[in-house]
Amino acid sequence: MDEFLTFLLLAIGLSFDSFAVSVSCGIMRNEIRFKQAVVIAFFLALFQAAFPVLGWLVGISLSHLISGIDHWIAFFLLLFIGVRMIMEGIRKMETIKDLNPLKFKVMIGLAIATSIDALAVGISFGFLEIHFIYPVLIIGIVTFLAAMLGMLFGKHISGEKSHRSIIIGGIILILIGLKILIEHIGEIQESGLSILSVIR
Repeated sequence: MDEFLTFLLLAIGLSFDSFAVSVSCGIMRNEIRFKQAVVIAFFLALFQAAFPVLGWLVGISLSHLISGIDHWIAFFLLLFIGVRMIMEGIRKMETIKDLNPLKFKVMIGLAIATSIDALAVGISFGFLEIHFIYPVLIIGIVTFLAAMLGMLFGKHISGEKSHRSIIIGGIILILIGLKILIEHIGEIQESGLSILSVIR
């Protein structure tokens, strides 16, 4: 249950970019139909779920080289992503009214742009040797739902509020990074105490 909650919070944090973009899509294209919204949400979710797998492949191939500091790397990756999201959230809102999310190229571009952070998270999965299928499924589902909700409420949610959601996502990712670091430091301390008890 604790693992599920961690992955759920991680997925929510990653989905805020997709949510903000989807809100903008709803604001720009009031005529978006349900089927069109499903297609946009599907591609956002697909790339958000696929990029951690690519990152995992990179991370797992390097994990044996940096096993002693893997938790620090995961922490700094999540810290970097979180701070970047917060910085993006406090910048002045930039409109993307010239973009048409119904065009395939634009749709793919938005999906890639909102999934870069997920790539870095996938690398941290590889460093920590976390099996990716479970968290990737959660990330994909949460992102799809967030994107659908974003487009649904796009007419009623201001761009300023959607921008603030990115800040919340960044804070969540930083907190997850701290959780990983604290848990691994705790494991090291426990193993040290066990060794001491055996020696005594």
